[in-house]
Amino acid sequence: MTPPVIAVIGPVETALLRAWVEHYRTLGANDFHLALHLPEHAPPGAEGALRATLTDLAVTSTLVEHGPWHETTNVILRDRLRTQAGEGWHLIADSDEFHTFPDALPEMIATAEQEGHTVVRGLMLDRVTRTGELTGWCAPEEVNTRADLRDRLDTAYPLGGWITHRLLHGDPRKIVLARSDVPLSSGNHRAPGHHPANGPVAVVHHFKWRTGVEADLRRRIARLTSGTWTETNPAVRHEAARFLNHLRQNDERIDTTDPALDFRPVTLDRTPAAWQGEAHQVLTQWRPSRAGTSPQR
Repeated sequence: MTPPVIAVIGPVETALLRAWVEHYRTLGANDFHLALHLPEHAPPGAEGALRATLTDLAVTSTLVEHGPWHETTNVILRDRLRTQAGEGWHLIADSDEFHTFPDALPEMIATAEQEGHTVVRGLMLDRVTRTGELTGWCAPEEVNTRADLRDRLDTAYPLGGWITHRLLHGDPRKIVLARSDVPLSSGNHRAPGHHPANGPVAVVHHFKWRTGVEADLRRRIARLTSGTWTETNPAVRHEAARFLNHLRQNDERIDTTDPALDFRPVTLDRTPAAWQGEAHQVLTQWRPSRAGTSPQR
């Protein structure tokens, strides 16, 4: 049985939302428990466009929240969705995260249960354009065509690399599947007390680095610094500042030639070669930076 999908959806492009639903349906998902969160900067009409898209996809959003993006907002909404989804396994994903599993979902869950695990881990692989430019990927008139939007994502952002933990010093770990009774941290990065030492690691294709991300990150820094939005850890601001600093140093592009970021061609329909060994090494060696450490400017 395929688990229900749990996600909090912000004011993303409707094309991305369509591609996201399409992706998880290819994995066998048919039960979506979604919340729409519309912060104060959401474009006019964003809620209506997202609702219409979900209706067209025969997906019912169960929660709608308006207001500031406090660091705890998504946690509260996610946990309400998990309660509504009921007992059993849950698939957890953000709206810019597309999971690729080494086996079918029922097999992933069966393997975890056989090993006595209550979670399955994933690792973020950041997807970017070939040149590192922050571009859009789908024109509005193309959204309702029969072309596979997932293919458009793969074509627009063909490279995958290590922005999150090597450039931003952020947490690349993700819990992608979890039993309903397992509590998750903010951002779904950890399940305190539940740490499978081994087991397959899913690829979490992270499509954050698109048109508009610079404005989002500047807004995040400003509103968290001012207290308009509340934070639980300054790491979120520091990661955003590191990314903006990288853009300034590289003509407003991500440096896809930087060997430390290790960009390589990838697609959504297969796990990269040698992924499991590489992923286990990252999961074993990664440590959070000190919360009080300020980024270089």
